[in-house]
Amino acid sequence: MIRDQRDSTTPSILIMTSVAAEKEAIERGLSGSSQFQVALTGVGPAKAAARTATELAARTYQYVINAGVAGGFSGKADITSIVVASRIIAADLGSESVDGFLPVDQLGLGSSEIKPDRSKSTELVKRLEDMNATVTLAPVLTLATVTGTQKTTNELTSRFPDAAAEAMEGHGVATAAELAQIPVLEVRTISNQVGPRDRDAWQIKEALQALERVGRALTEVWS
Repeated sequence: MIRDQRDSTTPSILIMTSVAAEKEAIERGLSGSSQFQVALTGVGPAKAAARTATELAARTYQYVINAGVAGGFSGKADITSIVVASRIIAADLGSESVDGFLPVDQLGLGSSEIKPDRSKSTELVKRLEDMNATVTLAPVLTLATVTGTQKTTNELTSRFPDAAAEAMEGHGVATAAELAQIPVLEVRTISNQVGPRDRDAWQIKEALQALERVGRALTEVWS
């Protein structure tokens, strides 16, 4: 029988972030906890899937988490609030048609969504609420192109009325985790509202501070 040689200093939870600033914020919140390994995906679902798969091939993990900054949908997630994914949806995976967008599900080519680990997601929400954070458990969309117009915003909110946030890596990370048969979570802090691109209105610093809080909450979930 092959025995697991893991000891108390070997990370059991892999956290994937897209850029260094997110990685550093999460690590500040984790305060050196040996349970977690934080790595970079780069930007976009393809890099996220490939780099997560590479990390999972190098070491055995019990959970995979995608964490980072995102855009929030108006009325669903305010700036500096936190969204924990109830579903991770590849919102642009499918085909255009004269009748509108057709997801891969309707095309019979697979599924456009992955369900995160429900118990850990719910526990993370509770831990964040105990820290007085504003947090929502709701679908998070993954898109290769960030929304920057009202037209696209309206299309997305019509197709996904319950979605609270959009980002670029979640479904890629979740795909790698699913193929490795490892539970996955996605958590996002909101830096801006989804809609017409207005870089001056983004609150990146505050969203990164919220991401630090996410790191602290994760240490409590896995305490």
